Amino acid sequence: MNYGGLTKEFSGFASSEIVIIPVPYDGTSTWIKGADKGPAALLEASANMELYDIETDSEVYKKGIYTSKAIRENNNPENMAEAVYTKTINYLNENKFVVTIGGEHSVSIGAIKAHSEKFSDVTVLQIDAHTDLRPEYEGSKFNHACVMSRVSEWCPSVQVGIRSMDVEEKKYVVPGNIFYAKDLHANDDWMDKAIDRLSANVYLTFDLDGLDPSVLPATGTPEPGGLYWYQSIKFLRKVIENRNLIGFDVVELCPDENNRSSDFLAAKLVYKILSYKFLNSK
Repeated sequence: MNYGGLTKEFSGFASSEIVIIPVPYDGTSTWIKGADKGPAALLEASANMELYDIETDSEVYKKGIYTSKAIRENNNPENMAEAVYTKTINYLNENKFVVTIGGEHSVSIGAIKAHSEKFSDVTVLQIDAHTDLRPEYEGSKFNHACVMSRVSEWCPSVQVGIRSMDVEEKKYVVPGNIFYAKDLHANDDWMDKAIDRLSANVYLTFDLDGLDPSVLPATGTPEPGGLYWYQSIKFLRKVIENRNLIGFDVVELCPDENNRSSDFLAAKLVYKILSYKFLNSK
């Protein structure tokens, strides 16, 4: 299925500036299973969106959005990360803007590695409930709980919305680069502070459990106290207006067939970010 249910005119590879890579992988999650069904649910929901964005007065789909064949590598997370890396770097070399949709958070590893190699002066902006800073977990360095530990080998990161971590992860936290969820609700002063910590080029990894479960319940570990919709998109727009967004992923949608609102939110979030990114592009 094409993202947005787009016709061939706006979804062909050659004419599209944007590529979406679905990665239906759920090999290392530790509680609610089903993130492997996330990409298909997001794509299905996206076909029911209005393609005109009121806020930006734009229709970003006209830039062309090509939906790649899904990466189905189920043997182990290391192989999956390598497959995502290879496909991503190939698309980047074709001058495409690449979006990865998961799947569990480990699918981000290959995408981030590719972007960190293709671009210089990169910071990863992580929106997430969890720090994901374990060097290794359950026998793998490519577990979903290790994503930001791998990222630290390539570039710095800024973490936003954090409200859960293991005590052993504390020693890996960079104090000025972490914005705990408990401190984000009184006012929006934190937004500029977080942006000040970002370099010129920014890769965004958006774990949907960064959102409050009242906004998006369908995720593998729904932690209370997260970000809200307008708070999140206000921050993302400020980031994109002040830095160069080079790519992003949206992960950890764990669909619930009895509540499809989360699927739609995830699809809409992708479209919102793209709308901000391409708002002033020629």
